[in-house]
Amino acid sequence: MSEPPTNPYAAPEAPTELPGPAAEDVSSEERNLAVLSHLGAFVGYAIPFGNILVPLILWIMRREHSVFVGDNARESLNFQISISIYAVVCFALLFVLIGFVLLPALAVFQIVYVVLAALAARRGEVYRYPLTIRFLS
Repeated sequence: MSEPPTNPYAAPEAPTELPGPAAEDVSSEERNLAVLSHLGAFVGYAIPFGNILVPLILWIMRREHSVFVGDNARESLNFQISISIYAVVCFALLFVLIGFVLLPALAVFQIVYVVLAALAARRGEVYRYPLTIRFLS
C-alpha cells in the first residue's frame, strides 16, 4: 500500500531539544563557569558596568573551549546589555516620575531572572532570558 500524501503546507515538527551538549555531557567546571557568567551580573551593583564585564570576560575566554559556557555567557551578556539600556531609559523617566516605579521593578526583574538562569545553568541547561535584545548571536 502507498502512504497517504503529506500536506506540503503543514508546519514542520519542532525539535524536541535544543542543539548543543546534553546536560549529562557538561562537566562540573563548565557548569560552575556558566553559573558564574549569570551571577556575575550582581557585580554591577558594586562596580559600574561589572554586570557586563563578567560575562564578557568569560565569553571571550571560554567560547572557543566550551560551547556550553560560551552560550551561557553570551546569553547573560546580551541580557545585561539590554538591562543597562532599560535602566538608562528608566533613569530618564525619573524626570516624569514614572521612573521611580520602573527602576525598582527593573532591578527585581533582573534579580529574579539572573537567579533562574543560574539555576538552569547548574542543571546543565542554557537559559533564554525574556525581553533580551540579541546583540551577539
